[in-house]
Amino acid sequence: MKYEAVIGLEVHVQLNTKTKIFCNCTTEYSGKEPNTCVCEICSAQPGVLPVLNKQVLEHAVKAGLALNCNIAAKTKFDRKNYFYPDLPKGYQISQFDMPICEKGSLKVLVPTEVENEYYEKEIGITRIHMEEDAGKNIHGGSGEKSYVDLNRAGVPLLEIVSEPDMRTPAEAREYLEKLKIILKYINISDCNMEDGSLRCDANISIRPVGEKKFGTKAEIKNMNSFRGVQKALEYEIKRQTEVLERGEKVIQETRLYDEAKGVTATMRKKEGAVDYRYFPEPDLPPFNVSREFIEKIRTLLPEMPDIKFKRYTAEYGLPNYDANLIANNPSLAVFFEECIKNYKNYKAVANWLMGEVARLMNEAAVNDISKTKITPVNLVEMLKLIDNSTISGKIAKTVIAEIFNSGEAPSEIIKKLGLVQISDDSVIISIINEVLKENEKVVADYVSGKDAAKGFLVGQAMKKSKGKANPKMVNEVLEKELLKLRK
Repeated sequence: MKYEAVIGLEVHVQLNTKTKIFCNCTTEYSGKEPNTCVCEICSAQPGVLPVLNKQVLEHAVKAGLALNCNIAAKTKFDRKNYFYPDLPKGYQISQFDMPICEKGSLKVLVPTEVENEYYEKEIGITRIHMEEDAGKNIHGGSGEKSYVDLNRAGVPLLEIVSEPDMRTPAEAREYLEKLKIILKYINISDCNMEDGSLRCDANISIRPVGEKKFGTKAEIKNMNSFRGVQKALEYEIKRQTEVLERGEKVIQETRLYDEAKGVTATMRKKEGAVDYRYFPEPDLPPFNVSREFIEKIRTLLPEMPDIKFKRYTAEYGLPNYDANLIANNPSLAVFFEECIKNYKNYKAVANWLMGEVARLMNEAAVNDISKTKITPVNLVEMLKLIDNSTISGKIAKTVIAEIFNSGEAPSEIIKKLGLVQISDDSVIISIINEVLKENEKVVADYVSGKDAAKGFLVGQAMKKSKGKANPKMVNEVLEKELLKLRK
C-alpha cells in the first residue's frame, strides 16, 4: 500500500445510573413525553447549582480500572462552550485538562485474511472523562418546525478516547467490540448502539507508508453499528487517498456517514479546543479521589473476559473458540458457570449453549440469555436425562425448545408430550424387524457389501419410533441383525 491509515476513536458511553449526572431527574426517558424528565438544573434555569452524582464517579473509576488506566488523585470539571438548540446552558459540563482517567490500554485479536488466524494488537486509551449529555432536536412535523426535547439533557456520559494506534478499519471494529464487552462486564451501561447509549466518532487520516508525521484528519459521526464504523472508515480511506492522488490537500472537517449510501459527506469545519473556550466549572470545584475509594471500586470488578478465557481453556479444557464465545458474553458466562457447578461435562454445556440455545435466541432476536425462560437448573436437568438415556439428543432438541417457550422443567415437558426414550430391547427389535421387511432392497444392498446402506436403515428405525428409540441400542441391534443376514 502507498498510504496507511491512522485511526483514533472517541466513544461516548451512556451510564446506567438511575438519575442524571448533576440532578435527581430520572435517566429512564425512553418513551416518555418530551420535556417531562426535566428540572430546573438540567433545563439550566438561572441560579441553580449542579451536584455530582456519586455513582457517575464510581462508574468512571470502574471503567478506568477495567481499561488499565491511571486514576487521577485530583480531578475537576470544565465548561465546554458551544451553541446548539438542545444545549440549554450554552455550554456542556465536561472535563478538559484533568480527566478522571488517563493512559490505559486494551488488547484485541484482529482477524487476518487467513482463516482462523489472528494477530494481537494493543491499543492505548488516552483518557476517560465524565460529562453530561445534550438534549435532542426533533425536526419536521406540523408546519415543518423543529422542536427541542430536554429529557436526555444531563444524562451522564463517559467519553473514552483512544490513542491513534489503529491502522485498519478491522482493528477499529475489534477495538469497539472488545470495549463494549468490557463495559457490559462491569455493568455500567447497556451499550446499545441502536438506542444511542454507545456512540462512536472516528478520527482518521492517511499518510505515506513509513512517514511518522500524521496527515490531516477528518472526524466521522453518525455511525450506529460496528459494521457502520468499519464501512465508514473504509470509504474515508478511499476518499482521502483519491484526494491526495489528485494532488489536493485533505481538509480538516467533521463528516457524517450515510449508511444507506455507504459514503461520508461534509458536515462542518472541525472545531479545535480553542473554539470551545474551555475554562474551569466555577460551580463544581476540583476534588480529590482517595486511594481508599479507588481500591474499594477495584474490589467490585468482576473477572475480566481475557482472564475468564484462559481459565475456561486451562481448567475446563474448552476449545479456544468455545471459551472465547462464552467468556465474551457476560450473561452467557454467568449461565455457563451456574451450569457447571452441578454438571461436570463442560463441553456438553458449551455445545448446547452455542448450538440449540443460540439458535433459539437468534430466532427470537434475544441476545441476553438471562432474558429467556431457560435456566441453568433446567438445562442441567435435561443434560442428565440424556446421560441416563431417558431421552435422546434428538428428543432433547424438542425439549429445549419447549423450555425456551414455557420455562417448564424438562421432566414435566417429557411427561406432558410423551417423549420418554424407548430403551426396551423387545420394542426396538420389533421396530427393526419392521424396517427390515419394508426395505428389502436396501437390506440386499447391505448384504452385498454396501455398508452405507446401514445408515439409511438406522434413519428409518428412528423415524418409525418418532425419534424416541435409543439411538445407541438401535445401532447395536440393527448391526447384529444385519450381520446375521450376511452369513
